[in-house]
Amino acid sequence: MNLQDKVVVVTGGANGIGRALCKRFAAEGARGVVVADIALEEAKRVAAEINGLFVRTDVSNETDIIRLIKETNDVYGRIDLFCSNAGIGGVPGFEEVSNQAWQQIWEVNVISHIYAARAVLPQMLARSDGYLLNTASAAGLLTQIGSAPYSVTKHAAVSFAEWLAITYGDRGIKASCLCPQGVRTNLLRDAAERGTSAFLLEGAIDPDDVAEAVVIALAEERFLILPHPEVATYFQNKANDYDRWLRGMRRLQAKNNEMSKR
Repeated sequence: MNLQDKVVVVTGGANGIGRALCKRFAAEGARGVVVADIALEEAKRVAAEINGLFVRTDVSNETDIIRLIKETNDVYGRIDLFCSNAGIGGVPGFEEVSNQAWQQIWEVNVISHIYAARAVLPQMLARSDGYLLNTASAAGLLTQIGSAPYSVTKHAAVSFAEWLAITYGDRGIKASCLCPQGVRTNLLRDAAERGTSAFLLEGAIDPDDVAEAVVIALAEERFLILPHPEVATYFQNKANDYDRWLRGMRRLQAKNNEMSKR
């Protein structure tokens, strides 16, 4: 995909990776960039900086997603690329995680992708052209130390993106899945403070680096976007010897626990 003159929607566009994507898409010459988020002031600021459109959107609410798409169509006439990027970090642990916490992260990290695809696909299929970019995480290919909800939902997000690529790839619809590891965002800092991701801080990259990887992958129409190339090696190791990989992850868990105590 060449982003010149395209209309792009980015959920979770107010901060972190989403903000970096909005700014980079605008710099690439997109005709319209829609900043969708519940963080009102931050999202308005990003939209103003790039001369884009702000639409307040709670991605866990299907009505909000439908309204987001309608307002974008009303202003720009179409959607070429929908970036279902919004996500939240999981509370640590498993045994102590409430049903309410499980439901919330499920709705934001998984169901929001379903709402978005279901709402935007009809117009894309009608013209046999469109692109869906879903943000998951390296945790969706590997796992997340210390947080069962985050690990489970990110695996589900990867699975849904795969299904979209398989089901609609021969009907003109492209799909990509963004799976970064540590990125210097509020989400990573919060997770590290909770003790689930301290080990990721050392190799963390900036959101702008993620946006660069996304632009390159979209141009190549590549499904799996890995801003941290080493994740591909870890994923291969997992497939080649699952039991050895599990032992290695237990060692990493112990290392993370030690780092969290410092």
